Amino acid sequence: MSETSALAAPRQAAEPRTRSWKLSPYSLPWHVLRIAGTCALPLIMWFSLGRVVRWGLLLLAATVSHGSGYQARLVVTVFLFTLVVMTSLATTVGMLYMIRGALMETRARRAVGEGRESIFGAFNRTALLFSGIYMTWGFVRQDVRDFMNIDYFRTPDIIWIDPFAGQDSHVMQGLTNLGLVPSLVGMVLAYALKTVAGRRFEASEGRFSGIVAAFGELTFVFYGINVVAAAVETRTGWMGSRTALVALKEWATDAQANVPGFAAVSEFVGEVWPHVVEALILPLAWLTVGVLAYGAYVEDTETTIKGTRLEAVAEHGRRRTHTMTRRVASRLTAGWSERWIPLINAFRLTARGGAPLFGLFALCYVGLQVGSDYLGRAGRYLLASDQQYFWFVTDVPVDFVAELVTTTLTMCLIAATFDLAATRKRLDG
Repeated sequence: MSETSALAAPRQAAEPRTRSWKLSPYSLPWHVLRIAGTCALPLIMWFSLGRVVRWGLLLLAATVSHGSGYQARLVVTVFLFTLVVMTSLATTVGMLYMIRGALMETRARRAVGEGRESIFGAFNRTALLFSGIYMTWGFVRQDVRDFMNIDYFRTPDIIWIDPFAGQDSHVMQGLTNLGLVPSLVGMVLAYALKTVAGRRFEASEGRFSGIVAAFGELTFVFYGINVVAAAVETRTGWMGSRTALVALKEWATDAQANVPGFAAVSEFVGEVWPHVVEALILPLAWLTVGVLAYGAYVEDTETTIKGTRLEAVAEHGRRRTHTMTRRVASRLTAGWSERWIPLINAFRLTARGGAPLFGLFALCYVGLQVGSDYLGRAGRYLLASDQQYFWFVTDVPVDFVAELVTTTLTMCLIAATFDLAATRKRLDG
């Protein structure tokens, strides 16, 4: 054996071990820490900038929601709150975009001339479906809570003083007090905007059509909430007295009384399901966001069944089904598709990276959420003071640091999970 071949043999033997270590699902925590160390500064800057803009918009929306011309002010408040949610989306996509250069998959794509995309392209592609996931799985609830808190702490005494004076303070009600007529007008305009922009996005026209469509979608939902609230207030008890709802309540009561085990099963599901959502579905939803941001497939039903036996069944159904029937079915299943199809795609991609990968990802995600709670408690304990109301000063910095650490590591976890799964899928062909 020549000297050259003798030197090459150990190198060739070492390469599979190195590659297998990089692709092992059990290397996920170390991969997360490597990405966090490499991209710490841009991630901190993106998070801080996003938080400053978000809190500025929240303060502006809370301030605008009080004063003369109340209904006109609430129209602006809902508009500003939509910008708050868009800021949250932009911050998340921006943080994920900053990590791209540290991923093995990105380097492999760029080596063959792919994977070079501006942040506006990533946000435009991600925004529409991201907004659906954001609303569907309740991430927007934190934005609502923050708006209500900042509205309350602006003037905490008004909520107690105004009732004694016979006045409605409207504190923490800026998102739900809009009247029926302006809400309907806002819904119509938002629907027109999201429809036009959505069609341009589907046709790959317009650099920001996806972003505009997402904005229209969110605005439509927020004005729609006010329409529902106004209708319910106008017709108190109307929904609860409908025949279908009364029959459903009676059926549930009869089933609990007469079907053996029904009450126990329903109680068990009611107790377990929230934990399933927190431990499995929410991590998968965030992983879906990462897959979207990095440009992998999560867009429609066809990508979910591609390569499976269902693909042939679906193709047979398309050939035999009338166009109008398919269109109606698509409309009827739109909510289900927005809620579950992206998650199924993300799970499918992760499963190709190895079954332990998703389990370890979910475990790390839950660990970060628990660690965030303990980090916040530790900060409040260390900064505790005998001075009354001193927590007014310390709570915001403590929450900011806890959210900064948790969000940064969560984004790195999402990116690392995608990286391991996508790299293994690419190498396996």
